[in-house]
Amino acid sequence: MHVIIVGCGRVGSGLATGLAREGHSVAIVDKQAGAFRRLPWEFSGQKVVGFGFDRTHLELAGAERADALAAVTSGDNSNILTARIARETYEIPNVVARIYDPRRAEIFQRLGIPTVPSVSWTIDQVFRRVLPSARSFVWSDGSGHLHLMERPLPFSWAGQRITDVLPSQGVRLVAVTRATVPTLDVADLVGQEGDMLHLMVAIDAVERLEAGFLTADEASRP
Repeated sequence: MHVIIVGCGRVGSGLATGLAREGHSVAIVDKQAGAFRRLPWEFSGQKVVGFGFDRTHLELAGAERADALAAVTSGDNSNILTARIARETYEIPNVVARIYDPRRAEIFQRLGIPTVPSVSWTIDQVFRRVLPSARSFVWSDGSGHLHLMERPLPFSWAGQRITDVLPSQGVRLVAVTRATVPTLDVADLVGQEGDMLHLMVAIDAVERLEAGFLTADEASRP
């Protein structure tokens, strides 16, 4: 996968380093060339001095072929503008924006842009949103037969009752987080772009569930 990281602070540099070490193609964008000093010397990705909301800079970073983008600068407005351009102009399928002001989260979620509040932001959470199939087990029971998974709702499932599109055996939707607010009332919940699904999955249903998400993700791509 080709992933663009906008912002080379603590989170951005850590995320870019981790993605590169896992073998992904990575481009990181920051307005200050000095910020790239946070990257290890062996970092193999591309470094672009510029702004994430500048189309020229995004295209230098490979926006036209990108599979994912994470906007993790220190400014909410910059992150949201970058995320909207990535989603609407370049149709990048997996986009997430860091946000400091939780009062704005619901507005941005309605625009179909997943956001994560700064207080709960971790590199591992970014991995789960930028690379939905990676690091998807949040918890596993001692026997290894039951797993709690987090997956973003595929775009093609928006507007459908979530329980109708999930496998009927071995999978239980236990909660949905929408606009940073979790709910357990999920029996008849209709999916919206930006939803994060929390699923309890039996080990023998994991492969079937992943195949369903993969098919849905492919249907979501332009």
